[in-house]
Amino acid sequence: MIGGEATAKVYALHVAVIALLVALNFVLPEYHHGVLARVLVLAVFAMGYNLLFGYVGLLSLGHAMFFAAGLYGAGLPLYHLGWGVPAAFAGGVSAGLVMSLVIGLLALRTSGVAFMIVTMMFAQVFYLTTLYFGEWTRGDEGLVLQQQARRITLGTATLDLTNPTTRYLLAVALFAAALFATLAIVRSRHGRVLVAIRENEERTRMLGYDTFANKLTAVVISGVICAAAGAAYALLFGYVGSTFASVQYSILPLLWALLGGAATTLGPLIGTLFMYYVIDITSGYTSAYMLVVGAVLILLVLYFRKGVLGTLRERWLRWLP
Repeated sequence: MIGGEATAKVYALHVAVIALLVALNFVLPEYHHGVLARVLVLAVFAMGYNLLFGYVGLLSLGHAMFFAAGLYGAGLPLYHLGWGVPAAFAGGVSAGLVMSLVIGLLALRTSGVAFMIVTMMFAQVFYLTTLYFGEWTRGDEGLVLQQQARRITLGTATLDLTNPTTRYLLAVALFAAALFATLAIVRSRHGRVLVAIRENEERTRMLGYDTFANKLTAVVISGVICAAAGAAYALLFGYVGSTFASVQYSILPLLWALLGGAATTLGPLIGTLFMYYVIDITSGYTSAYMLVVGAVLILLVLYFRKGVLGTLRERWLRWLP
């Protein structure tokens, strides 16, 4: 396929997805309207994880600390210091930036299984820290952000983040920004270097590329995207708790990325949406819903070995990014 034609298809697909999400705002029932807003924010979290795991090949079990850094970086100043929503969001993203830079400088001295273990250890330290300072974080009980604090005043107008429509459209806006940023990165020269590192780091280094610097950049970008998702979650849904820093929330984005298709830009959305609704629907019928979820996951692994979009790309749609 001609390069220009493939590029046009790629961008048309992504624009169509965003347009569909905006259109759903006007037709979805109230319950699914709220669920999809939450799914979109969590899909951004999965997109940040997928950038590192899918395109660089670094398996991390510590990304919950980046999500939680954004969550607490936005939620604590809003709750304790009375910051406004824009400043709180910027604080959450900045917290993720600083943390990912520090963790990247330390963890990237290792590789393979050691990298996975080191990131998990850092994440566990962060989780225990949120429990230790329970006087300010309230640990697993968490903090509920007041509705009046989650408003943006623009002159005489007020943007209320507790309004379902506003919350949904802001979730779509965040998702769109993360989606097109990820698309630009993976289709850039830097993105090609990241894939080369994933396939053969030693050969990439021999070709003259600074693999450490490229991996560090990927860790920082991944951490910032995850922190933006965490900050948005706190501000849009009004809750900050230590649960989001637990190891479980480091495993979930891995699962979402694998289900939708690692190293695909839209895979994290597909995986998050699918997993969220499978659990939601099956839990309404049986208390043993995780057994059903496990069976569904096994079937997906058997028939979609590279995830839903990864398998579609391999078999039919080779132009998918």
